Amino acid sequence: MRILVVDDEKLFRVSLCDDLDEAGFETYGLGSAEEVMEELKKNVYDVVLTDLRLPRMDGIALLKKIKKSSPDIIVIVMTAYATVQTAVEAIKQGAYDYITKPFTSEELFLTLKRLAKYQSILKENINLKKQLESQYEYKNLIGKSKVMRDIFHLIKIVSSSDSSILISGGTGTGKEMIADAIHFNGARKKGPYIKVSCATISKDILESELFGHVKGAFTGAIREKKGRFELADKGTILLDDVDDIPIELQVKLLRVLEEHSFEKVGGTKKIKVDIRVIAATKVDLQKMVNEGKFRADLFYRLNVVPIYVPPLRERREDIHILIEHFIKIYSRDKPLRFAPSVIKRLIDYSWPGNVRELRNIIERLALISEGEVITENLLPDELLGSPQPLVNSLSENEPLNEILEKTEIIILKNALSKTNGNQSQTAKLLEIPLSTLRSKLQKYGLI
Repeated sequence: MRILVVDDEKLFRVSLCDDLDEAGFETYGLGSAEEVMEELKKNVYDVVLTDLRLPRMDGIALLKKIKKSSPDIIVIVMTAYATVQTAVEAIKQGAYDYITKPFTSEELFLTLKRLAKYQSILKENINLKKQLESQYEYKNLIGKSKVMRDIFHLIKIVSSSDSSILISGGTGTGKEMIADAIHFNGARKKGPYIKVSCATISKDILESELFGHVKGAFTGAIREKKGRFELADKGTILLDDVDDIPIELQVKLLRVLEEHSFEKVGGTKKIKVDIRVIAATKVDLQKMVNEGKFRADLFYRLNVVPIYVPPLRERREDIHILIEHFIKIYSRDKPLRFAPSVIKRLIDYSWPGNVRELRNIIERLALISEGEVITENLLPDELLGSPQPLVNSLSENEPLNEILEKTEIIILKNALSKTNGNQSQTAKLLEIPLSTLRSKLQKYGLI
């Protein structure tokens, strides 16, 4: 450890440097703040040990300058005039610690020993973070399972291409985040990134939303409007829930993919666009093609690069690292940790809502936890395997169909939890056909 000792009393400075040298530290002494700033331009130090009272510039002012020019240097303030205000001001300005004169060599060595341990932990955390990012993380995507590492690799390959991509996977698996990673790591990252939720836009206005319209195209079209495809020119468009695009509109989407042009609703002028299309779906598009609900030619045009994101229950090795990731986000600097039994519950749970459900539960646990250890009594019923009440906090005038839907969702979640997410076993448990179960799970976004 290299230490720069700063004190205008030469005898004290030389004596302190001698003591530190004998203890195995590498030291150099200076008598003024101006000399320190010049020395730091020429040589690297781990620690600056400075007196509070210096000629022309005091220790606090020097501390500020050091932190501005060399923020990684640790500063310890020495003072014979210690007050609470002095200590608070020094720490506030970035000092690691302060020590009151007169002090013994043992007191100083103890402070430096704590510092060395702190630096070791800090370095270890930085190395672990780098290792974590290099092995298990790609931007905001987290995972160490082989399937996630394969997805990270595929993202790197396809980011700079213009090929269409179809991302499939259940609700909450992270399809949109994968699309984000593809756009922001590719050649189009400086261009627009337009997201369209095809499931939330009324089918009556979806064509106008996607392609725009000319003035007078329909009742209410009082001015010309640009559509999402035109807005995405020179960039990327994400068509989320692409399976919800009506089949009569799919031919127009196919033309955009093949010819990179389209006409606005009510218009005749061809508009050329340079876009990259990413589509996402939580259903089996191939099955929809077989059933005549989705155009085969459009499916193959979208499915140039398929990316399938499996449910969280099929990549359980990612659960622990996701838990650690989310607790860092939501702990709000509280020193939270999980009891071993809680970790086991979280890893064994079927996670019908996938990563989104895991994130929400960790946020809830971090919020309601009053101690440092998150214990089983804080877990929701579904993680404990306890049946949920069929009617819970229903409003007095709630429509019957909404009550029935909520009840059905609770029953489905409880059954999935009991069978560890196995759909065949769940269908048998509920005594319904497997096709009916899958239809209900898709309806409520549970797969």
